[in-house]
Amino acid sequence: MSSFRNRVEVLIVGGGVAGVSIAYHLAKLGITDVMLCERKQLTCGTTWHAAGLVTQLRATRNMTELAKYTGELFASLESETGQATGFRQNGALRAAKTEGRFEELKRGASMARNFGLPVEVLRPEELKERWSPLNTDGLVGGLWAPKDGQVNPVDVTIAMAKGARKAGATILENIRVERILVEGGRAVGAITDQGEVRADKVVISGGMWSRDLGALSGVSLPLHAAEHFYIVTEQLPSLPRDLPVLFVTDEEAYYKEDAGKILLGCFEKNAKPWGHEGISPDFCFDSLPEDFEHFEPILERAMNRVPMLADAGIQLFFCGPESFTPDDRYLLGETPEVENLFCACGFNSIGILSSGGVGKALSQWIRDGRPPVELTDVDVRRMMPFQSNSKYLYDRTTETLGLLFDMHWPYRQFETARNVRRSPFHDRLIAQGAFMTEAAGYERPGFFGTPGTKPEIEYSYGRQNWFNLAAEECRATRDAVALFDHSCFTKFAVDGRDACAALNRICANNIDVPVGRLVYTQWLNEHGGIEADVTVTRLSETSFMVVSIAVSQVRDFAWLTRHLPKDAHVFARDISSGLPMLAVMGPKSRELLSSISNADLSNAAFPFGTSREIEIGYAKARVNRVTFVGELGYEILMPAEFAQHIFDVLVEAGKAFGLKQAGYFAMNSLRMEKGYRHWGHDIGEDDTPLEGGLGFAVAWDKKGGFIGREALLKQRESGPLKRRLVQIQLEGDDAPLLYHEEPIWRDGKVIGSITSGGYGHRIGASLGMGYVRCEEGVDAAWLAAAPLEVEVAWKRYPARAQLAPWYDPKSERVKA
Repeated sequence: MSSFRNRVEVLIVGGGVAGVSIAYHLAKLGITDVMLCERKQLTCGTTWHAAGLVTQLRATRNMTELAKYTGELFASLESETGQATGFRQNGALRAAKTEGRFEELKRGASMARNFGLPVEVLRPEELKERWSPLNTDGLVGGLWAPKDGQVNPVDVTIAMAKGARKAGATILENIRVERILVEGGRAVGAITDQGEVRADKVVISGGMWSRDLGALSGVSLPLHAAEHFYIVTEQLPSLPRDLPVLFVTDEEAYYKEDAGKILLGCFEKNAKPWGHEGISPDFCFDSLPEDFEHFEPILERAMNRVPMLADAGIQLFFCGPESFTPDDRYLLGETPEVENLFCACGFNSIGILSSGGVGKALSQWIRDGRPPVELTDVDVRRMMPFQSNSKYLYDRTTETLGLLFDMHWPYRQFETARNVRRSPFHDRLIAQGAFMTEAAGYERPGFFGTPGTKPEIEYSYGRQNWFNLAAEECRATRDAVALFDHSCFTKFAVDGRDACAALNRICANNIDVPVGRLVYTQWLNEHGGIEADVTVTRLSETSFMVVSIAVSQVRDFAWLTRHLPKDAHVFARDISSGLPMLAVMGPKSRELLSSISNADLSNAAFPFGTSREIEIGYAKARVNRVTFVGELGYEILMPAEFAQHIFDVLVEAGKAFGLKQAGYFAMNSLRMEKGYRHWGHDIGEDDTPLEGGLGFAVAWDKKGGFIGREALLKQRESGPLKRRLVQIQLEGDDAPLLYHEEPIWRDGKVIGSITSGGYGHRIGASLGMGYVRCEEGVDAAWLAAAPLEVEVAWKRYPARAQLAPWYDPKSERVKA
């Protein structure tokens, strides 16, 4: 029996399925100096009572690949370890009661084909053929995924623990970790109830206790427990064995046959958060008090859907806690606050099906210092520190549990825990009819309603009710001038006598430019992948300002500070909150600004890429000539105390120029037409500037080089690019809207997929961007040589593709 040690290479906190999987995979990589400490017994927190559903289709390719690997691992564990896992690959059915849900399933089916997963779209009678007890009344169709299945959560965890121990890892029970040790900004071990243990790397995988444990070291891990309900019937003699898992998400329910019984579970709207006052460290294999009244509506619908339930006895009514995050995606990776401290927690009821992929990915991350593939969706660095606020988490959790089964509409907005981060213009924008959307907790306008109406979204996969309103905002940007609130954008100050050299090493482009110039650039990793997409403005010989997108605030600042040389005279500060920003965009933007400022804004005096402080009204503000919408435009950054004054001055003067307020839905349309990439969708860690069409922003031969240069040079010299980002336009006025991961077809084969989409109101077409692949090289001639199709909801539509943007490809309007 292995015993407690005071020095290990990797310490893992938590013995649920995720923590054990990490230990197993580290040992498989040859990292065997691993010790896992579980406060009580393995699986005793959440894992033991999980339903054990193993599905594979996720929202993105990489997340699907991790889930696929989990299924493959579960299929092999018993033969490897001799420990039964209860794994059955009996497939899963998803049923739809509405046309909207059926379209969601069919779009998912197209995504699955893009990911190489076998799926079938079914008619209601075909659902009945595979799940004979099902009442198909009111169903319009469904989806069959034969590779899905189910597993016994405790058994599969014990199997991985056995495999980990066999490979050399140490897994200990009844050892409570009380605090992570941090020295010099790095995790160096932990204090346990059996003494101190030093470690090179530490992993928090403590389930619903993770938030509080992280907080002791200043680490934000936003998650909150919620009650999860299911019942298990008594034996049903007429129930067929080996039925697939069944999801009827329109009724908030799922069904699993096991040993002649039915497990009926739910993810209901208006969930019940739990543990708000703290969770006892002695909680072990405990259940929560029954609340049959809360579960009763689910059961009533289920008895109609599966009539045999009406006469079935209930053997077990179970309620147990599971942890949920503010956006329903788990927390994975190295924490931004503390180096060498990793996390894997907040699994939102998909911990079992995620566990294999999580263990594999995080073990490689620990070994290599970077994720093996892009994991932006679940990277802990996407979360904002305020999201660990207990009241915020309590209120949001009432919604997030149910969102697992609710419709995943495009542009779907959270309804709880809102109005947390607001710009100084918030009330003024509301007064002008703004419908507020949320990004990283920041309220920002999606669109503006007509006067006298309350702006709301009517969700669909087609043209939503704000479509024509956004079209008007786009046309105003094209024909006159529009005002966008960019306050949510991230701003960092980088100062010091070594600031230029240090920052230039991080940036792929050359930011050693004259004072008052702005540079568009990427930050790359050693493999040439894009870690951030930013602008850098030189304010003085020793001062720079970095601007990035809202959702990357924590991530980008961590990347910046960790890549500044430790011995350099350079200091980075996050100044986002003190520097609101407005964007004035359109052919009349110069006239509008000139009417309220005495600055010379002529093209000769203030060309594209210029940054300068000018007077606006009674205030001073920094104005950058740059755009994200493809028109002449200016960003205005101002001290917070002058923000409302500058807004009011702009709005009053703008009346003479046809100024219109515009939101982020219009901005997405405008940037799609211009081919402007969005980090996290069109470009990311796995995409190089060459593949993403951003080679123009690379300063190949600048003094000192840049991170990732060698990888880019190798790619440039290896011949034609086999994978490139292209601009897609669907043909026909009735073409559907594109969102993400729709397959792109050529010559009967899938050659790529859509990364983002939107309707281009200036050119009148459904647009998308996406990567396509050809082993001989992707170029304009190849794109034009054969027709393309894009598959949407199990149907293909003719499309055209090109490398250049559809709108103003020479940027003549931008530089006018």
